Amino acid sequence: MSNDRVSQEHSKNELSVHSQRTLGESTLPSTEIPSINIAQDGAGDVTSEEDRPPPLPPRPKRVDAHRRVSSVVAAGLPSPQHPARPRLQATATTALSRTDIHTQSYQDGFRETYAASKQASPPTKSWGGWGSVRHLKIHDGDETASIRSSAPTLGTGGDVESLLGGFLGHEQASGSNVLERQLQEAGLEELDDSKDDEVLEDFDREFDEVGAGDDKNIDEEKLLAQWKSKRKHFMILSSAGKPVYTRHGDDNLISGYIGIIQTIISFYEGAQDQLRGFTAGGARFVIMSQGPLYLVAVSKLGESAAQLRVQLEALYMQILSTLTLPNLTHLFSNRPSTDLRRPLKGTEPLLSALADSFTRGSFPTLFSTLECLKIRKAHREVINNTLLQKRCESLLYGLVVAGGRLVSVVRPRRHSLHPSDLQLIFNMLFEAEGVKAGGGENWIPLCLPGFNRNGYLYMYVSFLDGQDKDGTEGQENKASRHDEIAVVLISANKESFYNLRNMRDTVVEELEKNGSMSLIKNAVEKGRYAATDIVPGTVLHHFIYKSRANVQFTMPSYEPHFTTLKARRKLLSLYHTLHANVHAKNAHLNVQHCISRNSVSLAWITPIFELYCVAGPNSSRNALAQSANKVVQWARREEERIFIIGGAVF
Repeated sequence: MSNDRVSQEHSKNELSVHSQRTLGESTLPSTEIPSINIAQDGAGDVTSEEDRPPPLPPRPKRVDAHRRVSSVVAAGLPSPQHPARPRLQATATTALSRTDIHTQSYQDGFRETYAASKQASPPTKSWGGWGSVRHLKIHDGDETASIRSSAPTLGTGGDVESLLGGFLGHEQASGSNVLERQLQEAGLEELDDSKDDEVLEDFDREFDEVGAGDDKNIDEEKLLAQWKSKRKHFMILSSAGKPVYTRHGDDNLISGYIGIIQTIISFYEGAQDQLRGFTAGGARFVIMSQGPLYLVAVSKLGESAAQLRVQLEALYMQILSTLTLPNLTHLFSNRPSTDLRRPLKGTEPLLSALADSFTRGSFPTLFSTLECLKIRKAHREVINNTLLQKRCESLLYGLVVAGGRLVSVVRPRRHSLHPSDLQLIFNMLFEAEGVKAGGGENWIPLCLPGFNRNGYLYMYVSFLDGQDKDGTEGQENKASRHDEIAVVLISANKESFYNLRNMRDTVVEELEKNGSMSLIKNAVEKGRYAATDIVPGTVLHHFIYKSRANVQFTMPSYEPHFTTLKARRKLLSLYHTLHANVHAKNAHLNVQHCISRNSVSLAWITPIFELYCVAGPNSSRNALAQSANKVVQWARREEERIFIIGGAVF
C-alpha cells in the first residue's frame, strides 16, 4: 500500500510540472523556457502523452487588438475609449515607494530626512536638479515667457502636480488637485488667537524708551513696571556676567536680572549641560552661547525657540560686523572680564534697530531670504550691464537698492552675498539713523560674517535722493527714507574710496541717460502690488511666496487689511505660527490648513517653493486652495520680474 501511494504522488508531481511547462509555452511563445530536470527515484517511467491535459488557448496579442481597432476606425465606427495605462517604473530606487526623499535643515542646525509626499507618482522624464529654477532656459527676449516647455515640474508628481492645473491646459486636473487632496488629508487645525488682542494692547508704545516722558522723577517701581510691560527683550552679556547690550532699560535697572541669568547659565554649565531655553510666566526664554558671549531673548509674541535663535544669531552677526571674530576673541582671551561696551560704542543704534525690526516682524529674518524690487527683466538686464561696464578693478560687490529692496547686484562668479550679510547692510541703510544722517556719501569699514568673519571690507554708500539743496535732510524725506535709492559698492581695498566714487558717478550718469533711474523711481513710488491684482476677486488678504532656489520672497501690499502696526504684528505672528508648525523637527507636513476666530490660513511647502496665505475668517477651503494655485502660477510665470536670477557676474 505504501509503494502504491508513493507512486501516485510521484505521478501527480510529474503531471503538475508538465502542466506548468505547457502553460508557459502557450502563454509566452516568444520566451525560451529553461528545461526542468526532475530527479526520479529509479522508476524512470515518464507520463504518457495521453495523460497530459490539453494546452490552454493562446492569449490575444497586442498586434491583433491593434488590428481590430484599426478596422473599426477604417469602417467609420467610433473607437472604444480605453484608459491610458500607467507607465511602469523601471528605475532603481532605495525608497519603499517612488516618493522623492528630501533633507530638511532647520535653523538650529538639526537635519532630518523625509519623504516629500505620500503618493507614489513616477516621473515621465528624469530631471537632474529639478528643485532649482536656475535650470530653466527661457528666451532672453521674452519677459513673460511661458514655462510650458521648461518648467521642472513637468517631470514630477506629488507636491507640485497642482501647479499644472491652469497654465498647462489641464483644467480637468482641478478635480484631482493635489493641494486640495493634501488639504483633505491634513485636516483642519484650530488656532487660538483670543489672547492676541490682550498681548498686543498698546503695541504702539512697545518701542518707547523706559522712563521716557515729561516726568523725570519717576520712581524705580514704575520704571520696573514699564520694563516688564515690554513684550520682547534682547540682552547680551559676557561669560563673566558683564552686561554688553540690552534693548530696554539701563544698567541700574537690569543689573540684577543679568546676574540671575548668568547664575542660571553657570549652574547648567557646571552640570555639563547647556541651557538652551525654557518658558515661564507666559514668555519664552532662549539662550544662545557664542564664544565669550551669551545672548538672551525673552518673548511673549508666540515665536518658536528656533525663530528666536535665528534673531539672536543676527544680533551676534551685527557685533561681528563691527569687531570681527579675531578681535572679539582676542579681547576676551587676554582679559575675560573685558567690558565690551567700550569697543562697541556707537553701534547701539544698529543693534536696537535690528532688535526693533524683529519685534515688529521681519520677513527676511523669518524666511532667511531677501526681497527684490519688481521690474521687467529687460530693464533689470540694462542695469546689470551698466554695473558691469562701469565696474572698477577694486570692486568686489555692487548693489543698487531702492525702497529697502534689492534692484541689482554685481558679484564675482564664485562668490554670492549671504542673505544675513544683506540684512546687515539693509539694516544699516534703512533702519538705523547713523548712515543716512551722515549725508549723501559714506565710507564704512564693515565685516560681512557670511562672506568672511575674520576681516574687514570697505563699503561706499551713496544715497541718490532725499537731500535738500543746503545738504540737510527734510522731515518729509526722513519719513520716506524707505523709498530712497542707494548705490552700495564694496571693496577689499581700503584705499579704493576715490575709485568707487568715480564708478558711482559714471553708473548714475549712465542710468539717468538710459532711463533706468526713472524706471526705478516709478517702481518704488508704485509700491507693492495688491493681492487682487494677482488673483481678481481672491479671498486672500496677504501671502508670502518664497523661491527656495533663489533664496528670495515676494509679497503683496499690506493694504487695506493690515495698515496699523498692531494688525501687521498679528499677521507676522500668524506667519510665525505657520512657519514653526511646518518646519518643526517631528512634523512632516507639506500642507497645513488653520482656522481661527479672525482668519483662515494655509502653509504649502514643496522642494521648489514655500507659500503662506492668509484669508478672511469665512473663506472656504476650496476658494483658498484655488487662490493658492493661482498665486503659484503667477509667481512661476513672473519669476524673472519678481526675483533676481543669477545677477550680473564677472
